[in-house]
Formats: sequence, C-alpha cells, structure tokens
Amino acid sequence: MPQSVVILGGGVGGLVAANELARRIGPSHRISLVERSDRHAFAPSFLWLMTGDRRASQVTRPLRSLVHPRVEIVQGEARSVDWSATRVEADGRSIGFDSLLVALGAELAPGAIPGLAETAHTFYTMEGAERLRQALPRFEGGSVAVVVCGTPYKCPGAPHEAAMLLGAFCRRNGIRAEIHLFSPELQPMPVAGPELGAAVRSMLESRGVAFHPLHRLTSVLADRRELTFDGQPSFRYDLLVAIPPHRGPALAREAGLANDAGWIPVDRRTLSTSRERVHAIGDVTAIPIPGRWKQDVPLLLPKAGVFAHAQALVAAERIGAEVDGTKAHDEFCGDGYCMLEAGEDLAGFAFGNFFAEPAPEIRLKRMGRAWHLGKVAFERWWLMPHGLRRDALGLALRLGGRAYGVRVEL
Repeated sequence: MPQSVVILGGGVGGLVAANELARRIGPSHRISLVERSDRHAFAPSFLWLMTGDRRASQVTRPLRSLVHPRVEIVQGEARSVDWSATRVEADGRSIGFDSLLVALGAELAPGAIPGLAETAHTFYTMEGAERLRQALPRFEGGSVAVVVCGTPYKCPGAPHEAAMLLGAFCRRNGIRAEIHLFSPELQPMPVAGPELGAAVRSMLESRGVAFHPLHRLTSVLADRRELTFDGQPSFRYDLLVAIPPHRGPALAREAGLANDAGWIPVDRRTLSTSRERVHAIGDVTAIPIPGRWKQDVPLLLPKAGVFAHAQALVAAERIGAEVDGTKAHDEFCGDGYCMLEAGEDLAGFAFGNFFAEPAPEIRLKRMGRAWHLGKVAFERWWLMPHGLRRDALGLALRLGGRAYGVRVEL
C-alpha cells in the first residue's frame, strides 16, 4: 500500500533525508518536504558573506534545484501536528503522513536579552550577515565584541571563526581594532573536552583574539555601548556581534515532542522519538553525550550541520525500512568534524567521535590552507544542482582517496 512520508524543514538534515528517501523507496510512495522558504541558504558561508568574501547570490539556490524531482515541496510553515488524524497543518494545507521526520532546526530568540535585538549585529541569519557586511566598511576601529549569549547554540565553532575572521578583515583594511570573544562557557567548545578547548584558545590568541570565559550576558545598554554580565565587569564596545539565544521550535513544544528545555529527545543511535514512526534529526534534537557534564546535567551533542547530515542518512534508512516493511541496520555513530576558519585562507580542522567512552576524543589539526580549501570545495558541492552532486562527490572522494593511497568505491 502506498505510504506518505512528511519531512518538516528544508535545512541540511531535511534536504539530505528527502533525497536519500527518494533513492531508497519506490515511486508509489509519497515524499513531502515542508519548508517555508523557496530558496535554500548555505549557512556555513554566512561567515564569508559577513566579511564580503561572498555575495548572497553565491550562497543561495532555489530549493527545487537541490531536491530530487520525486520529492514534493510544500512551501509554507508547519504550524501543528494532529496526532489523532496523523496530519500536519502547514499554512492552510493539511498533509497526511504515515511516517514523520522533524528537521526544524533551532529558532533564534534575540529578544530574550534586553537591548540585544535592537543593537547587535549577527551573522546567524543571511539578512544579519548582509547587514554586517554593509556595516564593516564603515567601522572606524576600536573594540569589537563577539558575544555568545547562551547555550546551546548552532555550530559551536562559528563564534570563534567569526572573531578570527573579523580580526583578519580589520588587518586587511588597515582598521585598528581589538577583538574580544565573550562566552558563558568555561572554555571554547567545552563539549569537545579540555584538550580541544586549550587548542582552540591557543588558536584564537595566535590570531589576536582575547577570549573571556564565564561571561553570561544580561543586557545591552545601547546608549552607552555597554555590555553587562552576570558577576563580571561590564564592557564598552564599538561594534557588537552576537550569537543570539536559541530555543526549540514552537511546533516541537506544542506537539508534545519536546522536553522542558524545548528540544526533542531521541534515541541517539536510531533518532526515533517517543512517538511511533516519528523521527527527529539535527539542531532540534537533544542527545546527551558520555562523560561531559555541567552542574550534574549532561552536555548535549553539538548542534551542527555535520551531525544533521549524518543523522539524515540514518533516519532515511530507518523510515525506508518502515515503509518497505524491512529491517533497518544503520545507526548514528556520533562522528563529527569542523573546519575552523581563521582568516587569510587559513583554517584548522577538529574531528573525533562524540559517543566515545568514557568521554569524546576530539582533536584539532593545526591551521593550514588545505582545510580552508576543503571548506570551499564542500560549499561548492553542496550548492550544485541535485543531479550533479552525487557524481561530483564520487569523483572528489576517488581523487582524495588516491592522494592518500585509499581506494574509494561508491
């Protein structure tokens, strides 16, 4: 009997899952992707958009061009789930489902901190990165404050990259500036462990960035250009760039899928939720990792596209097995990596397994041009039309494998 799979969200996880399902399940089954925007923006490139190294047209594509032709795109915002009728309501449309995949990501909540929304720049949206790109040439120098306003947040390396890229921009343009990075955390990327934190801090210092740990922002006093922190001295800034507080999407909370913090708990291996035939992937999920705690609460798997991508492949295999009535085997293993842009065509590379026992083992390769070029290559591959991407990836893997003496078969 034909079945219907509905995917909520057309970000990294939703796109990968939709295309993988189109490859796995027969044409009699329906795949619907619900996404409010008809254009897909590649968020990792917002950092380059911020500094003028990219234009918006270079990091966006029509959503249709990135999705398998079999996938129906429903343009609209998913508003609610009717569990009794197994239907999703999306801006006036009602879509029935047999299997549901939630890939809605995280929402930004700048209004949670007084004065932040009215004052701060951010590169966490394309519009924000564009406004910052326009503001930077007018910046005359002084103190730049890059502020992580709360945890968890998307892409744990991005604030550190932003601070280093802003420093590089100022040096390149002869602007005298001091770059300061404030975080409520004890160290950079604490979920990855003290060794990586120390390595990233050393990387920041080598690029002239002052790191200020344990600074929880409480308000922004716009008229005085002043930041106030809980239990720490205030700070005067000339340019403010913020990573706003994040929260889980309203649908997840209202549908009864989310925990008290607003994120969806899932089985870390299968991505299944508390609801039968409902999976969740990517930033919307809450996945504790071993050996990392804060005040007796386990730290969660970072919210990053690399995990959404890997989880989407696993979830698609498991949903495909549900549809076909077969047994699923794939499991999410917790491997992750991140290129850390440092400016001047340099980047570091962090990688490791976040499910390793007794605690994650994450390492950082020292800065080099190869890691930057790797990120550029991935950006270009990601934005290729759907029909070209698999062939291009296969060629890249084979060439890369040959360079390292490894045979790659797809």
